[in-house]
Amino acid sequence: MPAKNYASTRYSELAEINEGNVKNLQVAFTFSTGVNKGQEAAPLVVGTTMYIVTPFPNIVYALDLSKPGAPMKWKYEPNPEPAAQGVACCDVVNRGAAFADGRLFFNTLDGHTIALDANSGQPIWNAHIGNINIGETITMAPLVVKGKVLVGNSGGEMGVRGWVKALDAGDGHVVWTAYNTGPDKDVLIGPDFKPHYDMDKGKDLGVTTWPPEAWKIGGGNMWGWISYDPDLNLIFHGTGNPGPWNPDLRPGDNKWTSGIFARDPDTGAAKWFYQWSPHDLHDYDGINEQVLLDLNWQGKPRKVLVRPERNGYLYLLDRTTGEVLSAKPYGPVNSSKGVDLKTGRLIENPDKLTGTGKVVRDICPTASGLKDWQPSAFSPKTGLLYIPHNNLCMDEEGVEVNYIAGTPYVGMNVRMIPGPGGNRGAFTAWDIAGEKPAWSLKENFPVWSGAVATAGDVVFYGTMEGWFKAVSAKTGELLWQFKTSSGIIGQPITYRGPDGHQYVAVLSGVGGWAGAIVSGDLDPRDATAALGFVNAMKDLKNATTAGGTLYVFRLP
Repeated sequence: MPAKNYASTRYSELAEINEGNVKNLQVAFTFSTGVNKGQEAAPLVVGTTMYIVTPFPNIVYALDLSKPGAPMKWKYEPNPEPAAQGVACCDVVNRGAAFADGRLFFNTLDGHTIALDANSGQPIWNAHIGNINIGETITMAPLVVKGKVLVGNSGGEMGVRGWVKALDAGDGHVVWTAYNTGPDKDVLIGPDFKPHYDMDKGKDLGVTTWPPEAWKIGGGNMWGWISYDPDLNLIFHGTGNPGPWNPDLRPGDNKWTSGIFARDPDTGAAKWFYQWSPHDLHDYDGINEQVLLDLNWQGKPRKVLVRPERNGYLYLLDRTTGEVLSAKPYGPVNSSKGVDLKTGRLIENPDKLTGTGKVVRDICPTASGLKDWQPSAFSPKTGLLYIPHNNLCMDEEGVEVNYIAGTPYVGMNVRMIPGPGGNRGAFTAWDIAGEKPAWSLKENFPVWSGAVATAGDVVFYGTMEGWFKAVSAKTGELLWQFKTSSGIIGQPITYRGPDGHQYVAVLSGVGGWAGAIVSGDLDPRDATAALGFVNAMKDLKNATTAGGTLYVFRLP
């Protein structure tokens, strides 16, 4: 699975590549995907085969690692509907596949989940679960838990109602659907639902915290990451932003958006919920990864969930109850003044409240968050969480907007700008026990790639100029870098090859929301293009070009 394990640590026990020899890494082989759009997927290695999923048109490749140059074993072309590209919010990305029981599961942009025979590439089943006519797409990597393939939808910027579905891994039929807005019965909230905070208690809050009927077009999509605790038998998934972005048009807390659910994977029944950003003012979503750790917290062993959230806080939650144990900013934040641990509520900064006809300047972080979907990695050796993130601020102005199915439903003019210090990205090692950064590296552009940490005390990540970097897990010292052909927004992995040696792999190909100016060839003079991101990324076109290449490295 892209996250390495159910706890989503993205940590490898491999240590052949270490701080001392990583400087000797060289290219083992490369592979062109033939698709020059944002490559956000993690390659997947199972046995002697590597699997890759491209952005739209979502081609799946299987490469034979047992042969020189890793020739292609097979490829599968699902031929998704071309119209899906027109309703994708932020590039036509795909975040990868999942493997289980000899099958490879992946999603297509036009709303299909497909199971392939991992050996032959032959399709076993194809479930059509999304509707592009209302602006619904699927970009996330599925997760397989107890014979169920878990998938969520994208489309919050189109007023699409968010859901998570469990599909039977055997034949693809839908076992359960949990909506993230609406009445309790739709959200799968029943007698076992026990949220920790009063703000999340009450009947049918998914209806009553919205204007009449607004929950039906209220967003709350689930296009990010899911983690699973087999001991508690709970899956944990975030929920996306409410629609539209303009908060004046949806008074109330807007449950169950911009929060996190703990659910029973067998039935989908909600066990607890916590809302990171009630009545989300700035498109902060809540879909980032959650890293599951067992650690001593203030003298007591706790089962925790660690979450670097879009709103700028590094949350530590008790994953059995949803109680917030700690919430500290891991970068510049002025849109709020902290988290009230007693009530669980985000403390809004009245100076940064947006609304219709009101221009509010220099809001940090931006709509893309202090960190977006790009996943962090945790090393049990150092106790540090390695966070690839952004350093951007924005000006916002709320405008009127009407809902028309399949068209943008945003209601906000946004213009993003570099954050304090001028660097637009950072790579931060966070000391979880100490509730503070251990070290942080500045990057010119947002760090939109994932991270991977290893037992060799090396951490890998990529930059939007195209540098693939290895840094010391302990100090952050740059140990090695390689310039790839395009900006990197993919998720690096490391694996043991059939020859017994350790390899590192990453997809290079700029795009995604941050790189849409290149992959979508947008006009840098349009400050509001890509929902305001282009204004902060005007010079990216001078730094890199579109691409789609797999790079694999090893020691000589």
